[in-house]
Amino acid sequence: MRKIVMVALLLATMVMGVAAQDPVEIHITWYDDGNEGAVLRDLLDRFEAENPDIKVVIDTVAYQVVNEQLPSQVQAGEAPDIARITGFQALLGFYLDMRPHLADAETFASYFPAATLASLRKSDDTSEGLYGIPTQFTITGPYINRTLFEQAGVAVPSDESDAVSWDQWLEAAAAVAAATETPYALAFDRSGHRWLGAAITEGVSILNEDGSVTYDTEGFRAFAEKFKAWHDNGWMPAEVWLGSGGSYAPATDFFINGQAVMYEAGSWQIGNFSNVIGDAFDWEAVPNPTGPGGSTGMPGGAVLVAFADTEHPAEVARIFEYLAQPEVYAEFTARTLFIPGHTSLPEFEYDTENESAKAALNVFKAEALKLEDQAFALQYNPFFGPINVEIRERLTQYMLGEISLDDAISRAQQAVDDAMAAAGS
Repeated sequence: MRKIVMVALLLATMVMGVAAQDPVEIHITWYDDGNEGAVLRDLLDRFEAENPDIKVVIDTVAYQVVNEQLPSQVQAGEAPDIARITGFQALLGFYLDMRPHLADAETFASYFPAATLASLRKSDDTSEGLYGIPTQFTITGPYINRTLFEQAGVAVPSDESDAVSWDQWLEAAAAVAAATETPYALAFDRSGHRWLGAAITEGVSILNEDGSVTYDTEGFRAFAEKFKAWHDNGWMPAEVWLGSGGSYAPATDFFINGQAVMYEAGSWQIGNFSNVIGDAFDWEAVPNPTGPGGSTGMPGGAVLVAFADTEHPAEVARIFEYLAQPEVYAEFTARTLFIPGHTSLPEFEYDTENESAKAALNVFKAEALKLEDQAFALQYNPFFGPINVEIRERLTQYMLGEISLDDAISRAQQAVDDAMAAAGS
C-alpha cells in the first residue's frame, strides 16, 4: 500500500512539473499603425515575468485582414482569444464578458469612457458587460509636407487663416505639386470613415434622428461629384481608390515617400511618421478644413476585445487588468504617441524628441473639441460597418464609370436598409 501511495505522489509531482512548464497560451490578433506592437510586446514580456502561468502570443497581421477576414473567422467559431479591432459593431454578441473574471470590475470600468464600454454591448444588453478596452482615441485629419510648400514658395493656408476650405487646400496643394513635380496633391485613404469626415465638413448629412440613413441628399451628391473631380484632375493617386481590388486601402506610402503634398488620415499615424519619415522632410498635422458643415474629422479608435469562445477567460481577464493599469496604459500611450482612451492616467510626457510629432499631438487634441455631433452619431451607429463599406464601394464604382451616381446611391441605400431590416431595426 505504501508503495502505491509513493507511486501516486510521484506521478502527481510529475504532472505538476509538466503543468508548471506549460503555461496557458493566449493569442492576440493585432495590427500595427506604427510601433505599438513592439511596445505591447515589451509590456507583455513584463506581464509574463510576473505571471509565468500565461504566455501571450501576438499574431500581427495587416489591417485589411483584421477588417475583412477576422469577422468571418469569429462567426465561424475560429476567433482568437483577443483581438485589436476598429469595426467592433459587426461582432457585437461575440465578445467575452470579463466582469465575472475581474478582481475589481468597478475600478476597471471607471478607467474608460462609459460610452466606449457601452458601444461594445448589443442594444438589448443590460448586463453592464465589460467586453474590451480602447487602445487609443483617434481623430481623422490631414497632414502636409511643409518642405514641399517651402520649396514651391506657396504659403501654407492654415498659417494665414483659421478657416480654410477643402477647395482652398486643394488649390494650394495642386500648386505645390505642379511647382515641385510631385505626383499628387492629395492622398486619401480608401475608407468611408475618412471620406465622411471631409463630407460632413462639406455639408453632407446622411443620418436621420431614428438612426437610419438617407444617402440621396444634395450634400452627398455634391461631395461625391467633387471627390470624383479630384481624381479626374489627377490630384489623387488612382491606385488607392480606383485600383485596390474592392477593399480598404491606405494611402500612407504616397505621403511617406514624398509623392503627395497632403494626406488625409488621422492621429494614429503620428508615431508611424515620427519613426519612418525621420528627417526626410518636415511634416505636420493641420486643422481639419472648414465648410458649411463645420470643421470636423471623424472620431474613432481601436479597441482590444476578448472573444467568448476563448478556453481561458480568467487568464484573458488578467491580461486586460494588467494593460488597463494606469501606469501601464500611460507608458503604452507615451511610447506610441497615441491620444489615450483612458480617463485615469497619471501625468506623463510623450516619448519623442520629434517636434513634428509633438505639434501634431497638440493639433489633434484641439480637433477633438471641434467634432460635430453627426460624426459621433455615425461612428457609434450599430450599422456603421455597412454604412462605411457602401460609401467606399459605391463611390469607387461611380468614379470608375461602372455605374451612375444615381445607381451608386440607390445600391448603397438598399444595402444598408437590408442590413437594418435583417437586424430588426
